[in-house]
Amino acid sequence: MKTKEKETNVLGLPVKEAEVIAAELNILLANFQVYYQNLRGIHWNIRGKRFFQLHVKFEELYNDAQQKIDMVAERVLTLGATPLHTFEDYVANNKLRVGKNISKDTESVNLIIDSLADLLKIERVILEESANINDEGTNSMMSDFIKEQEKTVWMMKAWAEEEI
Repeated sequence: MKTKEKETNVLGLPVKEAEVIAAELNILLANFQVYYQNLRGIHWNIRGKRFFQLHVKFEELYNDAQQKIDMVAERVLTLGATPLHTFEDYVANNKLRVGKNISKDTESVNLIIDSLADLLKIERVILEESANINDEGTNSMMSDFIKEQEKTVWMMKAWAEEEI
């Protein structure tokens, strides 16, 4: 008896599963856009004695987020889908807390920690699903993101003198 093989795309990935991963990457993209905008807001609005230290750090983080946004969008395209690109899409798919008018140092750092924790949840789902279909391109990207973001969470918590 002949078993029916799954239809694969040009990358050699199962079509249906790759479409699901692309959709989940779009959710990640939308959430990264909100994270990026949160970082811009706290960068602009930070006040207090730690202004110089945090202003520079927040700029470093939003530049990194901007690069990751581009990487995620390009991966969506590589998988054959269209990346989300409107604010309406970002808001509709957002799972992060929106930081509005945050100017205090601890509140800013806590927003970053919370945002990264939520991004990590999304990334771990994508990591698991991409591993299931041997999608090494997506899997590798998620592994790199997770490793970097876990370190950032550790550093932000250390700054805030909280325990992990």
